Formats: sequence, C-alpha cells, structure tokens
Amino acid sequence: MTKATVLRDRAVTTTTPAISYSVAMPKPQNHLFEVTMRIENWQSELLNLQMPVWTPGSYLVREYSRHVQDLSAVTANGKQDLHARKLEKNLWQVDTQDTTQITVFYRVYANELTVRTNHLDRTHGYFNSAALFFFIPSWENLASQIAIDLPYPDWHVTTSLPQVVGEKNTFIAENFDVLVDSPFEIGSHKIYDFEVSGKLHQWAIWGKGNINRDRLIEDTEKIIKTEAKIYGDLPYNEYIFILHLNNDGFGGLEHKECCSLIYDRFGFRNKDRYNRFMQLVAHEFFHLWNVKRIRPKALETFDYTGENYTPSLWFCEGVTSYYDTILPLWAGVYDRKAFFETINKDISRYLQTPGRNVQPLSESSFDAWIKLYRRHPNSDNSQISYYLKGEMVSLLLDLFLRRKFNNGRSLNDIMRVLWEKFGKAEIGYTPEQLQEVIEAIAEEDLSDFFHQYLHGTGHLPFDEYLLPFGLKIEGVRDKNPYPYLGIKTVTEEHKTKVQFVWDGSPAATAGIDIGDELLAIDGVRVTHDNLNERLRDYQGGDAIAVTIFHQEVLQTHEVRLDDPQPTRYQIMKVSSPTSSQKELLEGWLAG
Repeated sequence: MTKATVLRDRAVTTTTPAISYSVAMPKPQNHLFEVTMRIENWQSELLNLQMPVWTPGSYLVREYSRHVQDLSAVTANGKQDLHARKLEKNLWQVDTQDTTQITVFYRVYANELTVRTNHLDRTHGYFNSAALFFFIPSWENLASQIAIDLPYPDWHVTTSLPQVVGEKNTFIAENFDVLVDSPFEIGSHKIYDFEVSGKLHQWAIWGKGNINRDRLIEDTEKIIKTEAKIYGDLPYNEYIFILHLNNDGFGGLEHKECCSLIYDRFGFRNKDRYNRFMQLVAHEFFHLWNVKRIRPKALETFDYTGENYTPSLWFCEGVTSYYDTILPLWAGVYDRKAFFETINKDISRYLQTPGRNVQPLSESSFDAWIKLYRRHPNSDNSQISYYLKGEMVSLLLDLFLRRKFNNGRSLNDIMRVLWEKFGKAEIGYTPEQLQEVIEAIAEEDLSDFFHQYLHGTGHLPFDEYLLPFGLKIEGVRDKNPYPYLGIKTVTEEHKTKVQFVWDGSPAATAGIDIGDELLAIDGVRVTHDNLNERLRDYQGGDAIAVTIFHQEVLQTHEVRLDDPQPTRYQIMKVSSPTSSQKELLEGWLAG
C-alpha cells in the first residue's frame, strides 16, 4: 500500500473512527503481550495498520514489527473473519468488507529489557508503546483508550497517561504521539511518592537492589529544584521516574511527563557509581525541556516509519550531557572533586578518540541512525559521539559566555530563551534559528565557532577557554610508563586478540589488524595480561618484532614504538591564579 493510497482512504472517511487497545499477558513467563485493537466507525473498504520502526529519543531503526506474530482480524461480534495481509515490513492491510467495527488481535514477543523495548516475565511487564501498538496511517491524531488486563491480583499499573474515570486500569492517550511517549510498568513494583514545588512526583522501582529510598528522594528533589530554576517552572502536573534494577544495565529514555531508567541493582552504595546514577537522573529529567519541548524542527512532527534526520542532536544530547555533569554539583548532590573527576573522564574519552579528527559534530548527529548505535571495530577511528563532543562544545560555549559577561550570562540564558521562544509553544527550531539565539546571547558572530567545532574537525582549544578561570588541561602518564604500540587487546577462548588498532599508531603503520591473534614480542610469548609490562622493557624509538596470526597465517612485523602516551587527561588549576580567575571559577562552580 503506497502512502497515496493510505491518504485516499483517509479522504473518503466521513465519520471519525474510535480506537481502543487492550493489553493482556495471561502467561507472562512466555514473554508474549496479547494486544486487541478495536476500531469503530470505520468507513473504508481497507484498513491499514502500521507499527513504528523507532521511538523518539533513541535514534535507530529497531524494526519493532519483527516481534509481531499471530495477527488476525474479525468483525466486532467475532462472527466473520477478515482477510489481513502484510504489505511491507511494518504495514498490514485488512479487507473490512463494509463492516464499521473491526477487532484486530496480535501478540508481541517481549524479552528485551531496555528502556526502548518491551520486557515481560513472571516478575513484571514493561512496554514502550512504539514497540507494541499499531497506528492507522493518517489517523495518528485520534485519541485512544488503553486497558490493561492484569495476570495477577497483586500487580498494578504505572504510566503517565491519565486514567479513565470509573474504569480500572484503563487509560487515555489524546493522540498516538502521546501514547508513544507514555511507557507502562506493570507488576508489583514499589511506589514512592514525593512532592516538589507543589507537584506530585513518583519513583516506580522494579527489581531488588541496595538503593536507599530516602537518599534517592532527597537528591532527586535537589535535581528537580535546580533544573527548575533554570527555566522558572515545572511544565507538568505530575512526573514519574520508572527505574529497572538489574545486574549490569545502564540507560535512560526521556518522555514529557516521565522517564525510564535502568541501572545496576547494586550500584548505589559505592559513591562514584551512585554519582553516575544521579547524573543519569539529571540527564533524563533535563530532557523534559531540552528535546521533549525544545526540539529541532526535524523532530517537531515524528515520522515513525523511518529516519528523522537532523544535524542538531549535538544540542539535544550534548548540551544535556554537559548539564548532567554540572547540575549535581549545583544541586549539592556531589562536591567539586566529584565534578572534576567526572568531567575529566569525559575529556579523556574525547581526546583519546581518533574519530574526533575525522567526523564533524553535525555529521555525527545526522548519521546517528547508522553509526552511533551500530558500532564496529573501527568506530573510534572514524566517528565521534554527538553526546561526547556535544558536551565538550557546550562546555566551551558556557565558559565563553561566562568569561565575556563575567558570569552575567551563561548557557542557562540560551536555554531560557529557547524555552520561551520555542519550548513553551513546542515549535521546532532550525539549525539557523538555534545559531541565531546563541549569537544573540553572545552578542557576537559565532560563525567561525560553528564552522570549526560543529561543521568541521578543528581542535577544541580547551586551555584557551579554561585559562580565564585559572584552569588548564594536563595529560597524565603512568608512574612507570610504557612506550606506545597502539593496540587494545582482549582475551577470547584463551587467546589474546587485537580488539582495536589506533589509526596512525605504530601497530597500524606496521599492518597489525583488528582480529589478529597476538603471540609474541621479540620471539617471547606475550598475553593480554602482561602486554603492558612487557612493553616497559623498551623505550620510544625501539624496533620490536611482533608475531601474530593474521587470518590463521603466521606473520612477524617490525614495529617501531613511539614515546609513552597520556593514559588520561585532567583539568588542573594554574599556579598563582589571579583574583579575576578565582571569581570566574567560583561563579561557574557555584552556579
């Protein structure tokens, strides 16, 4: 069915259809959600049903329809089967045979525990609505009701959708966008209510772990109040934090009135790991403004059937990543030492990623659909994350404004203007409009800044922007450094395999490749565990013989080592900072 045919079906409709869904899970251990979709007042001979291929906030085509099975369609009374056929990977068509009431049944396999997919087992059910529900093309603006049929009496439902008055476990979405933006947590999860600025907030937590409820709520309140100060208000009546605790998860997905988080169940007692979690909370909560309401024009209206391209994800995610490092400091969740430890790690990752010299930031955003979530062995050599470089550019931009206006203006002012101009009305901005707002706050033409750091691969001059604050970046080497070979190894089936080769490194120049099995240096066996220690026997400039298996063929390469490289980078205070530098630094860190 072409889009033209879909639109033609819409044109002949004279009565507005009504849509409702019911979701059952009679055997949760089988990981199958059973969805019944009912359409009333249908006036066309054909009914087109389409499933999204992606969900906003996670920029990858995930092909949700691959988990659909057992689809059938009948008339409302169930007496007549309706012929349903699949036309495309995510498009079905039903012959309605002049009936105005259609019931469609299908199952969705749900055994992937992430914030953007579906998971169902004996302990709970969670679904991201984009991965569960069909929509009718051209009727996405219709409201719908969603009824949840619970498998056990002690289960309950958490969602940001309003409940239908008088109907238990039944909710209403004013359109399909709202439905997609409203995940469901179903089970015996714990609920913790708290109030901030007169508005109800809630933690809904599934899974066992060592989280401290009182500390969590206290620090969440601090984050909420600190972020609200930037914009002046909280643009919702209620907000829900859905948290999944498992063994090794990490991630989040933003929504307008809730967010979904996943984290290590025992990651809350250790200070550094707890701080990382609170960064995740700050990040996803900040998105309720930046992305969910302040968003690029290309994401103003979602096309759920394919990629939605924009060069502005650096601002959506990079700015948010910068704020998630400094907001917990401003909020008093962690101290300045923790802040610098956090941002030092990000600066180190950035400066140790060769792809920063290859892929421009705006291109990284545009190519999110094919690169960021589809990493390959050479990714770090050829691309840069718009989260990471976007954070670095946001840092420079904030420091630039604070220096120029003596902390009288900052990135906060840019966010406030964008909120007033685009966010409140939910009007998307173009890249040109975004630059105009930034330049208006800066009172300066920033074309060269954008050209070099967004659309080009110019070196980010950290020291130039840090020096007015009495700071600089230094590379840190091991106390007992080893010369630079330029490979990363891993142990696989008792073999030492080359996992990554840095572009331009001695190993790359010699022809050592990803996937090679490392055997020996100068004729003596070497392993993943003792590689660095063996290299300490040499100096930069020394030539060594590296023996490998390359595609099962024994080879020996002569490699000339380089001088030791920094293992990390950190922001340091300059010696004898001036009073002006101290004042600027204090203004920045105090927020």
